[in-house]
Amino acid sequence: MILTRRTLILTGTAAALLPLPAIAQEADLTVEDVLFDPDGPVMGNPDGDITLVEYFDYQCPYCKSGHPLLVETVARDGNIRLVMKDWPIFGGESLRATRLTLGAAEMGQFEAANAALMATKARLTAAQVDEALIGAGIDIEAATAAFTDASDKWNAYLGRNMWQADSFGLAGTPAYIIGQTLYPGALMKDVLDEAIRTARA
Repeated sequence: MILTRRTLILTGTAAALLPLPAIAQEADLTVEDVLFDPDGPVMGNPDGDITLVEYFDYQCPYCKSGHPLLVETVARDGNIRLVMKDWPIFGGESLRATRLTLGAAEMGQFEAANAALMATKARLTAAQVDEALIGAGIDIEAATAAFTDASDKWNAYLGRNMWQADSFGLAGTPAYIIGQTLYPGALMKDVLDEAIRTARA
């Protein structure tokens, strides 16, 4: 089967490997738009030889269960630039979590905020979002104010993330771009490791 945006959506394929340049061209995107958005928080090695992108939601159970493997792999490798693209598709609590972590990013605390929320279990209430962030040392009022002060930048950033996800025909979270290949769906360790090797080949 030739994979297109339509066949990916209809079949729910999670193991499909799609070349990013071809998809980006079809959607009037560039690879740089996706991998190097100037507003996107970067973790891992900012000067890494490959970029690994994840489209995620703080209420997505697959995103959260796979996050420890992702972070461990990036840390062990030491040469991966990790870009976490917020795609809050699970409702109001997801959007609250995203806004607060992007506010935390304004204060240089994105990684701590991201780690705290990715360590939570299942769906979240607004109170649980706040509790997790407070536990990580994030001042909720300050993060809210920081997001509000930079809301034009962050709302545009979230709009770009949503447009990219829609252009790629993503059916949900998580979805990864490793090097220049799109991997929709959760990744096991062997697939993740192989994807990283392939990106470097």
